[in-house]
Amino acid sequence: MIMAKRGEVLVAIVNDKRDFAIAQNHNWYRIPVSSAKKWLKNRWPPEWLAFYQTKVFGPEAHSIRYFSQVIDINKVYRWQIFPDEPIGKKTNQQYYQLILNPLQKLPEPIFSRRWRRIVFIPTTWQKFIQAVEINDLYDESPLEDRFWAEFKRHRIFAERQEFLTVKRQNYALDFAIYCDKGNIDVETDGDTWHANPEKAAQDNLRDNALEAVGWKVLRFTTHQINEKVEAYCIPTITETINNLGGIDEGKLVPREIDLDVDGSYQMSLFDDF
Repeated sequence: MIMAKRGEVLVAIVNDKRDFAIAQNHNWYRIPVSSAKKWLKNRWPPEWLAFYQTKVFGPEAHSIRYFSQVIDINKVYRWQIFPDEPIGKKTNQQYYQLILNPLQKLPEPIFSRRWRRIVFIPTTWQKFIQAVEINDLYDESPLEDRFWAEFKRHRIFAERQEFLTVKRQNYALDFAIYCDKGNIDVETDGDTWHANPEKAAQDNLRDNALEAVGWKVLRFTTHQINEKVEAYCIPTITETINNLGGIDEGKLVPREIDLDVDGSYQMSLFDDF
């Protein structure tokens, strides 16, 4: 059995038409060394690079349509890749210059349902080629994958690895569910939350900060997710969604979750595309 390699595909945000044109016409792309160290850590280097295009790309915005194989990576200064730029504060900034094969186009784009912003998404090749929407790509933990499969089966629309800033503090939410009368943060704690008092204290401060600005935080353990996902986890999340007026899908009427109906809903993708 061949194990999937974590981070073999890197989805990078591209919000500059010049950068995309360089990748398309000159077969290289740049990533600041500082960003790679901060966000990627043990998910570096990638074997493939995919591009999440932002609103500047018009009809192709908020989607992944192009990807390429990475054939080499150089560590360079900005002045080396942009020699015609005037000297300034960024002149000596260091980048990883990813040398690419010609860009390929996906048969079907991978969309973002809520037009969300991302930083980087390191993922596996298998998840990349099977993804229908952005949230299918995330590769953080088996517990999150288990929850995500259940969310899709019950049509619970959530955003994975959503980043929020509250009082100048940045927080990463395992799952964010946006409801009519408030929002829900679903956390897959595993076993470390109860076993690590320091982590629990930090999470208590985090939860209080989120609760203060209107988020409802729900935490679930490894045992609950593996053994009681249908009997406890999904009903608890569903009840909280409905108490908050249903899921806000950007439509006229929010949608409440009926497990008797949605629990039997079989789908490989979301309906809204």
